[in-house]
This record gives sequence, structure tokens and C-alpha cells, in this order.
Amino acid sequence: MSETATAFGIKEALDALGITELNEGTSTGTQKFGNGEVLASTSPVDDALIAKVRTTSPQDYERVMETATEAYTSWRSMPAPQRGEIVRQFGNRLRELKEPLGKLVSYEMGKSYQEGLGEVQEMIDICDFAVGLSRQLHGLTMHSERPGHRMYEQYHPLGIVGIISAFNFPVAVWAWNTALAWVCGDVCVWKPSEKTPLCGIACQNIIAGVLQENDLPEGISCLINGDYKVGEMMTKDERVPLVSATGSIRMGKIVAQAVAARLGKSLLELGGNNAIIVTPDADIKMTVIGAVFGAVGTAGQRCTSTRRLIIHESVYETVKNALVEAYKQLKIGNPLDESNHVGPLIDTNAVALYKEALERVVAEGGTLVVEGGVLSGEGYESGCYVRPAMAEAQNHFEIVQHETFAPVLYLIKYTGPVSNAIALQNGVKQGLSSAIMTNNLREAEQFLSATGSDCGIANVNIGTSGAEIGGAFGGEKETGGGRESGSDAWKIYMRRQTNTINYTTELPLAQGIKFDL
Repeated sequence: MSETATAFGIKEALDALGITELNEGTSTGTQKFGNGEVLASTSPVDDALIAKVRTTSPQDYERVMETATEAYTSWRSMPAPQRGEIVRQFGNRLRELKEPLGKLVSYEMGKSYQEGLGEVQEMIDICDFAVGLSRQLHGLTMHSERPGHRMYEQYHPLGIVGIISAFNFPVAVWAWNTALAWVCGDVCVWKPSEKTPLCGIACQNIIAGVLQENDLPEGISCLINGDYKVGEMMTKDERVPLVSATGSIRMGKIVAQAVAARLGKSLLELGGNNAIIVTPDADIKMTVIGAVFGAVGTAGQRCTSTRRLIIHESVYETVKNALVEAYKQLKIGNPLDESNHVGPLIDTNAVALYKEALERVVAEGGTLVVEGGVLSGEGYESGCYVRPAMAEAQNHFEIVQHETFAPVLYLIKYTGPVSNAIALQNGVKQGLSSAIMTNNLREAEQFLSATGSDCGIANVNIGTSGAEIGGAFGGEKETGGGRESGSDAWKIYMRRQTNTINYTTELPLAQGIKFDL
């Protein structure tokens, strides 16, 4: 264990989460040792080895699927409120382990400790939501055109739900899916990112304890570890009717094609290229706070991170200068130290993409307002720490049209009415999150109208990041069209069935057809 890990209590956190004796590698959904390759989890905070994990082999995968299939036969028959009680217990266990799990998230992924705690709180919140939902899995009753008939629809569990999550939210996105899927009667098989495998093991340990205490099958929650080859086993598996995948657009297209080829369902949460529009009627102080957090929070590694700031020419210089001053105040360093604002990128590959983006925006004609750069020296030995950068650019630049998963913010000037800004906002292939800063009611309503933002999330006077679990989360276009978390997102985890009951002694046929025998 490194000096950093020792100083900030990482070993104690791992012990609390049941992650011990992992140097030989462990695997998966049944908590037995696997037979795949050894995967090393290295912290971007200090480049230290945390532990080694044994990945899932094809034989391990089959054992996991058999365990999940068997568990489904009993889990689906349990009344939904009873399933909700299990989720309630899981949420309470998360409350008890919030600090160690938040600390592990921070150390293995690199986000600030406060953000790590916030991510665990999202898990707790979705559990609370799911518990209430367990008593509200409602259908509809419709009037039949045939006398003496009752027609209604109801929802039933799908079966095994496959979950593929990304490194940037290594625990919350899994919980968004699995808490809802569980109360719907599904069982889950989860492949966490190979960059954050210990977070997956920690969560599996927590729910495994709850299931054991309630004498329930361990296959209700299963874990598989490894790279894309492990994910492919699940996306091509006809025993998995729904695959929920979070990650890059490139990955999402591969998953969608594989699942569609077997006529399965996919729930995709992919890339974002999110913008904040700043109109002449914007509150500048609120704008700066929202833009800075949106651009540098999680070191720019949120799918909802602010990538573009579309600013009216009349306030452009004012906003730019305020942002430059704000960036001077940012503290970059160990994310477990709560005095720091920005932690590391996930790995040196992410650093290379960050550097490439800065080079390309200049090559395309942009100007660096805050130059950024890779940090080195004491405290930055991992090579993953960078300075948040800011560039003046044009919306049509190729680099601006793509998502760079790093703290790079593009300033784009617009002229004329807010409709011009909205056109720029919509002028990318991604459609996840968007925001407008204005005190003008007409501008706000236009932004939220059918001719306004084309994103799945559209905010007024708040930034692009920071979604609440009560609302459905997701986006349009190349973001994938999926919806997770709140509202009626639960319906994708179930199959819809229309039922008609004839309580008469006659059998009238549809469309008035006569078929007398």
C-alpha cells in the first residue's frame, strides 16, 4: 500500500468493504475465484497498485449465467414490495459504508472524495426511489369494445439484465439500473469498467451480504470482470434480453448492433457534447459557477460535463475574463485531499487525448485562453494530472464536434437572437445535456420548446451536470436514446402484456366476424 493510500485510510476502507487478500486475484458473481487473466487495478492518484483481480473466463461466465438463471425463477415470483424490502436493506447498508465506498471510488477512479461520497449518495437515493416504486408498478385499464369484457395491461419481469458501466461513475450507474431492475423482478449481471474493478467487487460484496442474510439466491446479483471480450459474451447472449451499456459512442454502436442482431433490447447512455448558452440577460456569477463546475468537475470526465460555452457577443468578454480569473483559483492534486478541486484523469491514455485536443483546436484556428498542460513533480508522479484548459473556438471545428473526456472548455461567440445560439447548441451529433443562462422568460421557454434544445436534458439557470434521480436520465441522437433512473424509466426493465377477460357466456369475435359452429 502506497504512502498516499496509508495516509488517507485506503486499507481500512478496503477492509470495511471486504476487499482483502486480492493479490492473487478474485473474480465474480458467485464470489469464487475465477480462471481468467489477472487484471491489475492501479490508482491514477499516485500510480500505486491497489490490488489484482482475476477476470472472468468463458467457463466462469457460464457458471455465472447458470446461477443467475436459477435465481430468476424464484426472485420473479416474490411480490414486488418484498423485493423492495431487499433494496431498502441494501440502501441502508450503503449508508453504513458510504465513507469507505466513497473513498475507494475516489482512489480507484480519481474523482474528488466529495464527489465519491456524492456518487454513493446517488446509490442510496435510487434505492429509496426503487423502494417506493416497488408498490407502484402499475398498468392501465382500457374499455373493451366487446360487451362483458375487461381489458388491461400489466408489466412482468424481463429476466436477466446485463449492465456494462464506465469508469467515470463506477458505482452509481450500476445502482441506477440494478435497483430498478431488482424491484421489477429481474436479476442482474454486471460488467464494471476494467479500469475500476474493485468498485464492482465492493458493491457485489455489499449486496451479497444482504442476500445471504435474507436467505436469497446469490445469483440475483452477479459480477463479471474484464475487458470488452467479457462484455461481448453478454451482448451476444440470447439469455440476456436487455443490455444496459454506458460508455463511448463507439462502444455503444458495437453493443447496439450485437444486441439487435439477436432482437434483444439495449439501453444506451453514450457520449455528450454539452453546451451552456449565455444570453445578455444571464446572471454572470451563476454562469461562472455553473460553467466552472461543469467543465472541471471529475476532471471533465462526466458524460454531462460542459464542453462548450455559447456566449452572446455583448457579454462575451465579461464572461471570458471572469472564467479566466476563476480558473486561476483552481487547486489540482490528490482528490482525497478535500482542499483540492481537480483530481487526475483516469490514465495516461486520457492525458494523451487531452493533449491532442489542445493541439488540434489551435491547428484548426482556435486560441488557447487558458493553456492547460500536464503537471509533473511531487504529488503528480502518476502522470495523470492536467490543468483545465480553455480555448476560443468555432462550433464547426472538427475537434469541437467530438467529445474529449478531459477538462477542455470551448468558448463560442454568437450574435443575434437566442435561436442562433440554440442552432449552435444543437449543431453536434450528441444530444445528452444542455443549459441556458438567462433571466428572460421568453428565451427560457424558447429553449425548452419543441424548437429549442434537442437534448434529453435541458436546464435553465443551472449547469449541464448534476442530474437528480427523480427524473429520467439520458439523451438523444448519438447519445443513444436510453433513459435510466427516475420517472417511468422502470418500464424498460419489464415486458408489457395486454390482457382481455371475457366474463360472459358468449364469445363475440373482433371486427364483428361470424364463426358459428
